[in-house]
Amino acid sequence: MDLLNNKKTKITILLVALIASLVIVAKLPINLGLDLKGGTRVILEAKDTPKITVNDDTMQGLVEVIRNRIDAIGISEPVIQRKGRNQIIVELAGIKDSSRAMKVIGDTAQLEFVEAEWAPPNISKLTPEKLALLAGPDARIGQLYETDNNGQRLGSTPIILKKTILTGADLKAAFPGTDQYGKPSVNLEFTTAGAQKFAEATQRSIGKPLAILLDNKIISAPKVNTAILDGRAQISGSFSVTEMRDLVIKLKAGALPAPVEVIYTQEVGPMLGKDSIDASKMAGIIGFVLIMIFMLVVYRLSGLMAILALMLYILMLFASLKLLHATLTLPGIAGFILSIGMAVDANILIFERIKEERRAGQPILTAIDNGFNRAFVTIFDSNVTTLISAVLLFWLGSGSIKGFAVTLSVGIVISMFTAIFASKLLLEGISGLSKS
Repeated sequence: MDLLNNKKTKITILLVALIASLVIVAKLPINLGLDLKGGTRVILEAKDTPKITVNDDTMQGLVEVIRNRIDAIGISEPVIQRKGRNQIIVELAGIKDSSRAMKVIGDTAQLEFVEAEWAPPNISKLTPEKLALLAGPDARIGQLYETDNNGQRLGSTPIILKKTILTGADLKAAFPGTDQYGKPSVNLEFTTAGAQKFAEATQRSIGKPLAILLDNKIISAPKVNTAILDGRAQISGSFSVTEMRDLVIKLKAGALPAPVEVIYTQEVGPMLGKDSIDASKMAGIIGFVLIMIFMLVVYRLSGLMAILALMLYILMLFASLKLLHATLTLPGIAGFILSIGMAVDANILIFERIKEERRAGQPILTAIDNGFNRAFVTIFDSNVTTLISAVLLFWLGSGSIKGFAVTLSVGIVISMFTAIFASKLLLEGISGLSKS
C-alpha cells in the first residue's frame, strides 16, 4: 500500500509538472534578445568635468539612473553593463524609436531653478565686469527661446541669470499635468528643505522671472506674482505630450552623476534575428531526430521512455524560461540545444547500468532500481561541475553569455528531474505492464 501511495505521489507530481508547463508555455510570452528581435546597441562614455572625476561610484550611479530611465520608458529586458573604466553598454531589443530612447538615456537632466530678471536693451554690449556690477558676481546672460508647436524657433529673449536656488536634488516628485491653457506641463513637488528654499526665493523674486534650466538650457521663465509656500511648482512651455512624458521620466530617475557621450551605435535589423531563429530551429529539430533514432535503435523500449522524458524536459525548460522572464538570445538557444544532449547523456549512463544489472541476473524492477541508484552519483557529479561553470559564466560574463549561462543552468536542474525521476517512473510503469 505504501508503494502504491508512493507511485501515486510520483505520478501526481509528474502530471502537475506537465500541466503547469503546458499552461505557462501557452499563456506567457518569450522575451527575445537583441540578436533575435533586433534593436539598438549603444556604448556610452562618461566624461570628466572640472567638478566631476569619473570613478567607480560615479559609474554605479550612471548605471542605476540609466536603468531607471529605461524601465520608465517601458523597454523590457534591457542589457545594461559597465565596460572598462568609464564606458557603459546598453542593448535595447525591439525598440521602435531609438532616437527618443537615446535622448532619454543620454541627457544629463540637471534641473536648476535660477533667480533671474529680464535683460535691458543692448545687454550683450556689457562687459563681464559691468554685468557683475549690475546684477551680481554670479550673473550670466541666457536666451529664452520661443518655439511653435513643431519645436521651430520663432525668436528669443535675453534674460539675466543669477543665483541657482534649487536643483533636481531638491525634488520629491515629478508627474505630468496641464497648464491653465490645457497644454502639457510637468508638475513638481519639492522636499521639505527644497520647499523652504523655494518659498524664500519666490518671496525675493515677486514681479521678476524665475528661470528653469535643464542641462543649462532655459526651458521656462515664469513671472513670480506671489510667494509660493506649498512646495509645488509647474514647468510649462511648448511641450509635446511625448516631450512632457520624457521630462517626467528623466526628473523622476534623477540627473546623471556625470555627462555621457554616445561613442558607438549599432542598429540590428530583425531579418538577422529571423534567420538566426530559423537556423537554430532547424539545428534543434535535426539534433532531436538524430537523438530519437539513436535511442530507439540502441535501447528500444527504454529509449522510447527516454524520448518521452526528453520531450517533457524540453517543455519544462521552455516553460521555466518564460516563467523567469528570461531573454532568449542566440547563445541561449545554443545552451538550450546543448542541455538536451546532456539530458540524454544521463539516460545513457542509467541504461548502461541497468544492462549490467540484467547481465548479473537481477529481475527487471530490481535492475532498474539499482541502475538508477548507482548511476546517480556519476550524473550528479557531472551536472554539478557543469552547473558551477554556468554560474561562473553568469557572474563574470556579459549579456549574451549570461543568456547562455541561464539557459544551461535551468536546463541542468530540469534534466536531473526528468532523467532520474520521470524516466524511472516511466520505465517502472512499462516494466510493470509487461510483467502483468
